[in-house]
Amino acid sequence: MESKLEPATPHFDSLPGDLPSADAFIAEKRIGERIRRLRLKRSMGLVELGRHAGLSASFLSQLETGRVVPTLRNLARIAMVFGRDLSYFFEPEPHPLFRIHRRTERVRLPQSGVEDPTYYFESLAYMVPDRQLDPYYAEFVPARKLSDIRPHMHPGYEFLYLLQGELEVRHGERVHTMAAGDSAYFDAGTAHAYRCAGNTPAVALIVTMHQMVPHGASMRPAAAIQARAASPGAHTPETEA
Repeated sequence: MESKLEPATPHFDSLPGDLPSADAFIAEKRIGERIRRLRLKRSMGLVELGRHAGLSASFLSQLETGRVVPTLRNLARIAMVFGRDLSYFFEPEPHPLFRIHRRTERVRLPQSGVEDPTYYFESLAYMVPDRQLDPYYAEFVPARKLSDIRPHMHPGYEFLYLLQGELEVRHGERVHTMAAGDSAYFDAGTAHAYRCAGNTPAVALIVTMHQMVPHGASMRPAAAIQARAASPGAHTPETEA
């Protein structure tokens, strides 16, 4: 039976060759950095991780900084803490997400379900998969009829920055008027609606932030559903719920 969790001379069980080869392999896979990223994502300290994995904080610190070579057993213990397979540490690292959407790639869509749209919008990130927020460029035109302003609601939050013009924002029973340069952050679970408050169009940057719900339901506001479904060349966005 082993008397210590960390071997006196760290080794990598499955690697052929000598220790320098193991060191090179560990450095190439950046295993220490991967462990650190997993730990920080959980807001977990070295002591807490060590308690769950049965390893000392000092050993984990050396492991993260590449000063020791782990055994497969120790890596398996760490992987289990984070609900990962051991293979996670050896697979190629995914490239960090970075996507530019050119202005010419965007699609301008009108408010749906009405004959006389009161706003037009363009998704600024429709080609990003599994995104956690949806940014939009929106233009609100003067409404001819107040009945055209339809409130909607959805789980999550919205952020709005008014670039130009005047905009009336109804949130619940309260009505707020915004001028260029103003911003708003609000709970989108309360019924809300927008209306151009001036004689010229109001232009805004709107970001909807998603919120997790039971059963993995996806949450988007009506306009977000349209824009997410839309892609270049699309002509029939989903109907506003």
